Amino acid sequence: MNKQPNSDYCFVCGRKNPHGLYVTFYDNGRNEVRASHTIPEAYQGYPGVVHGGIVASLLDEVVARVAMIGDPHHFMMSVKLEVKYRHPVPTETALTAVGRIVKLRGRLGKAVGEIILPDGTVAAEAAMTLADVPAELLANTNLDALGWYVDE
Repeated sequence: MNKQPNSDYCFVCGRKNPHGLYVTFYDNGRNEVRASHTIPEAYQGYPGVVHGGIVASLLDEVVARVAMIGDPHHFMMSVKLEVKYRHPVPTETALTAVGRIVKLRGRLGKAVGEIILPDGTVAAEAAMTLADVPAELLANTNLDALGWYVDE
């Protein structure tokens, strides 16, 4: 598995965001991104249950990162994210988040993902349409200022 870069202040992957989740992502070099992570109680909606917005954030990140497989500077953004909440996602529990390519061609793509509980139950799933980040936005992006790097 190839470790993917993180940024400094992204809510999901940022290493310096004091309120972030600090998730680390790995890809298989072909078609899948994975992360294993335990979400603290501070991100609960109901007691012991991860807030649905946090679940959606984790799915958004793991699914969108499929665009970076093989090129950590190929940034795509969510155009449409559909989340299905199948079971409550517990806090303080080791979760696996998975994103898989359905189709990446040209400037658009489709990908899917899921959050899996330790017993193998799919707790939430997502389908996403992605688009390349507009060239004018990328032209003004300073990757050093983003803190975009693979941490050790």
